[in-house]
Amino acid sequence: MKRILALLALTLAPALAQNCLGFRELEVATPAGFCAGVVRSGLNFPRGVLPLANGDVLVVEMGGWGPNRGAVTLLARAKGYAPQRLFTQLDRPNGITLGPDGKVYVGEAGRIFRFSLGKPAKEYVITNLPGNGRHPLTQMVFDANRRLLVNVGSASDNCQQDQGKAACREAQTNGLVRRYTFDWDSGKVSGWGVLASGLRNSMALAVHPSGTVLQGENSRDAISAADPKLDDEEHPKDELNVLEAGANYGWPYCYENARNAPEFPDYPCANTRKPAVLLPAHAAPLGMTYWTGGPQPYRGWLVVGYHGYRKYGHRLVAFPVDAKGVPNGNPADLIKSWVLPGGKLGAPVDVKAGPDGRLYVTDDRNGMLVVFGTR
Repeated sequence: MKRILALLALTLAPALAQNCLGFRELEVATPAGFCAGVVRSGLNFPRGVLPLANGDVLVVEMGGWGPNRGAVTLLARAKGYAPQRLFTQLDRPNGITLGPDGKVYVGEAGRIFRFSLGKPAKEYVITNLPGNGRHPLTQMVFDANRRLLVNVGSASDNCQQDQGKAACREAQTNGLVRRYTFDWDSGKVSGWGVLASGLRNSMALAVHPSGTVLQGENSRDAISAADPKLDDEEHPKDELNVLEAGANYGWPYCYENARNAPEFPDYPCANTRKPAVLLPAHAAPLGMTYWTGGPQPYRGWLVVGYHGYRKYGHRLVAFPVDAKGVPNGNPADLIKSWVLPGGKLGAPVDVKAGPDGRLYVTDDRNGMLVVFGTR
């Protein structure tokens, strides 16, 4: 009997090793006691993710960079997370969030619509976003006062069309975060303004329970072309910024800790707001969340996905935070060196915490929805 049990254990061992939270395990390095599993593969350039209270998951499939190829897809737990596309032919959809009215908000290029769970009918609430140029994707989050914060990405990499001039006109209308208020009885926008400016591309936004709004800045490329003494692999650093009303964070004139960009040596960078944390260069934070319901030792930490394809990208990290949600310590790798068999790099985009205490992460390059948590 002992021999039979031993043989049975050997037979089952490979299968058990492949199981993570009920899903096929993703072969990546994680902290002891944690794992990552593939909820669904074969998705079409997945970007935003929204875990629902009933265990279902909504995923935004951008479908690529061409117009009108996107979808909002329901992955129902009761149906084995088989994709059911609720909306199709969307224009480069990206962000998704649950509103204080209980409706789901989805950002397309240039506009935002909402719909009710169980009753998928689009209602456009914002239609005047620029949605053009090099960074047209819409990311958004509701703040503690039920106002919608929306990224307006820069139309260029570093306003090259105005290099060498005293001012960069683009920075007045792009490279900022707008703040919208709603009349909740009608669901209509009652007003909007600029929350913060000097932000090149705010693809990662998160709100702490204390009310702090954190932004992940995707910094410029090719700084060595403007100043050969700077190493483009190490500069400029990406950033985490605490957003405050009326503050300017320096783009395109300044980078890192209020250093002058090579093209603008005389700009008063000392008057701009410095980042709370410098991230590695080209880490490309595209999504982040506070893991308020997560397990120890990471409960309450800020989790950030590094989408970048260079050496500091393709990983999921967590930062300890203070009582206001501001990172105050060294990050820990949750998924380190996210490299698939064959050398293809993982590319985490959005990350959200589910009601089950797990993290749900999209990977657009490999068409996957991944779940991360304790074994």
